[in-house]
Amino acid sequence: MIRPATPDDVPAMLRLVRDLAEYERALHEVKATEDDLREHLFGPEPRVFAHVAEHEGTVVGFALWFLTFSTWVGRHGIYLEDLYVDPEIRGKGYGRRLLTELARIADERGYGRVEWSVLNWNTPSIGFYESLGARPQDEWTVFRLTGDALTALAGSPRQ
Repeated sequence: MIRPATPDDVPAMLRLVRDLAEYERALHEVKATEDDLREHLFGPEPRVFAHVAEHEGTVVGFALWFLTFSTWVGRHGIYLEDLYVDPEIRGKGYGRRLLTELARIADERGYGRVEWSVLNWNTPSIGFYESLGARPQDEWTVFRLTGDALTALAGSPRQ
């Protein structure tokens, strides 16, 4: 079953976030807490959303997403921040169903795209995404400003 996440799902979602980070060899980078997820997903003005996959009453996967905007398309889109399904339950269609739900939301609301990032070495996921018709955007490079560099730029005098 695929459904919108509820506040009761937050502990399971944080476990899945940590499992994903461990798979991506970056568990040490996870700083999010249950309170962070609860505040941003279910606070007064949520700007991030999530759907969960349940198997026999247990949350076994999730998709966390937010809206983007394309000036080229002239419409909103969905950016899929995280998609993860417990390894022992993979192959039962939950990942596909989560992406299908996001595609349905995008189509129903007139959004122009659903996009996400995947690590270059994650060939199982790349193969899965390509099997759904998704295509890599090889001509683009993701940039990130964080930590000390973000703080330094924020403190720079305005020009």
